[in-house]
Amino acid sequence: MTALAPARSTRRLVLAGASVLLVALGLVALMVVRPSAASPSGASSQSAPAEDSVDAGFARDMAIHHQQAVEMSFIVRDGTDDEDVRRLAYDIINTQANQRGMMLGWLEMWGLPKSAAGPPMKWMGHTVTPTDDGSLMPGMATDAELAALTAAKDEKAEVLFLRLMTVHHRAGADMAQAAAGAAKTDAIRNLAEGMVRGQQSEIGLMADMLKDRGAKP
Repeated sequence: MTALAPARSTRRLVLAGASVLLVALGLVALMVVRPSAASPSGASSQSAPAEDSVDAGFARDMAIHHQQAVEMSFIVRDGTDDEDVRRLAYDIINTQANQRGMMLGWLEMWGLPKSAAGPPMKWMGHTVTPTDDGSLMPGMATDAELAALTAAKDEKAEVLFLRLMTVHHRAGADMAQAAAGAAKTDAIRNLAEGMVRGQQSEIGLMADMLKDRGAKP
């Protein structure tokens, strides 16, 4: 979270993230104790990946990527009364907070650190040099963009949110596509494939919502 997000949104995100992580840890613990009950996509169905693996790198980086999507969704939820935008925001909050908890839970189960020692996206074969604008990875909003979203209200907030989230989803879908093709665990491959489908669907939805507001992506 950045210091620019509203205090109440920050508190809610921290509480939501903590709750989801506890649930995820409980689920993966159950999968370890009862492997026969785990689904084919369960993280316990295969040996733990290495710390520098695609699986671990994706889980760490996408957890950060998802955190900002949840943050932006909380901001717009409080900045507009439009039911369609608020419904989309709720969907993103619930889906991405849950997925983030699953990824952090798997890292915990694998005995791997939840933060990388090096720069992000190394697992994709290239690295991202951190900048001073707050955008840690492709698609992520800058501090200035988050501040603008926080200050905006009603349709202005809706359009800005839809544009920022479209860019965010495109980059997230690219990351997920890479993980789906290169990860070694069924858990990460299956989750990444689902992310690609879900985020591409929401990109189409957001394009229609921007069109309805007379705005371009």
